[in-house]
Amino acid sequence: MKKSILLIICLTLSNILFAQVYEAGITIGGSNYVGDIGRTNYIYPNKIAGAAFFKYNWNPRIVFRATYSYLPIGGNDLDADTDLRRARGLNFTNTIHELAIGLEYNFYEYNISEQGKTWTPYILLELGAFNYKYVVGEPQPRQYTFDTKNSFSIPFGVGFKSKLIGPLAFSIETKFRYTFEDDLDYTTSNFTNLDFGGTGNDWYMFTGISLIYTFGRPPCYTTGF
Repeated sequence: MKKSILLIICLTLSNILFAQVYEAGITIGGSNYVGDIGRTNYIYPNKIAGAAFFKYNWNPRIVFRATYSYLPIGGNDLDADTDLRRARGLNFTNTIHELAIGLEYNFYEYNISEQGKTWTPYILLELGAFNYKYVVGEPQPRQYTFDTKNSFSIPFGVGFKSKLIGPLAFSIETKFRYTFEDDLDYTTSNFTNLDFGGTGNDWYMFTGISLIYTFGRPPCYTTGF
């Protein structure tokens, strides 16, 4: 009887483990920001950035994903395309640590084990939480003290993924983040020298290429419904 129970438990665990399909990988690319300092190009990667992710393929079209991203950002008015900003000459750097969860939607059915279904463009939508530095004090003129705080963002983007060889695939992705903050560039009305007069919330972006390892059974997806 005990052997039968153990056999049932093992078979159940085996089905749970191998009926799921997963992807894990890393992304290397560039990040940039749009706010009150520097350029206003939404796709202009200028800082080396990276990410690590885990995905669950619910069916050939829908993928749930979780991502950690390390995103340095910066801006320099000397690179701006307006005379006002270039004459002002401000610059800054900051670093964003982000955790995001959401989903991808594949335009075509994607299954790296089936001929004709080994590539697809996709769109993505996530909810993100991120950490960054902001100014908390000015003990001397133009010398500031900093702290970190957490906030939320809405990441969304587009990408393309395709099989490489065996269980390996790659993707190219651009992701935009709308934030609910206006001080990623240290803009604040609390200090005169940092009151740049901006009224819009800041954005940050990441464009990169990913190496993906797919595991589970079947090799790329489950049936979902």
